[in-house]
Amino acid sequence: MTLPQAIFCMIDFTTAVTDKDLMGIMELQKSNLPVHLTQEEMQREGFVTVVHRFDDLKQMNDIEQHVIAKDNGTVVAYLLAMTSKSKYAIPILVPMFNLFDEVDYKGKKVSGYHYIVVGQVCVSKAYRGQGILDKCYEAYKSKFGKDYDFAITEIATSNQRSIHAHKRIGFEEIYRYVAPDKVEWSIVVWDWKTINN
Repeated sequence: MTLPQAIFCMIDFTTAVTDKDLMGIMELQKSNLPVHLTQEEMQREGFVTVVHRFDDLKQMNDIEQHVIAKDNGTVVAYLLAMTSKSKYAIPILVPMFNLFDEVDYKGKKVSGYHYIVVGQVCVSKAYRGQGILDKCYEAYKSKFGKDYDFAITEIATSNQRSIHAHKRIGFEEIYRYVAPDKVEWSIVVWDWKTINN
């Protein structure tokens, strides 16, 4: 399905401001968790891993606002924003932040940089393949590029749709590891200070 150009122009790329925006993120997240997808859908379409509570999303959003895309008021895509200040907001992500104390990037530890974490990315199924993710990342860089050295995130290597999408946008892998639950993760960086994207 291809979105008509007129509809695409009506999509608002902005930040989460209201509780309704945060609830929209949660609704989109819920429909893309593995528990609601078949194995084939996960391989073809991708998936999200972490479930965020409303209070967690709000706490993160109070530090740095999440980037969202809305069509007629409905959230159809989001990129979550996390900083080291929100490290303890979501316990499942604490090991990721701890790993940043050990992983090197260009001669120093990741934790030695001023970075922002893309906490999670999701585009509604009906809006995929239309450039929505790229536009969201343009908005993300526009909002955070002056204040942070780079955006960083980790992606399950089994989520090949996300791996390829992030590579296309400009992310590069800097580290790969296998978690205790045997899931392999790729840590990727989109460097805003040393390369022109």
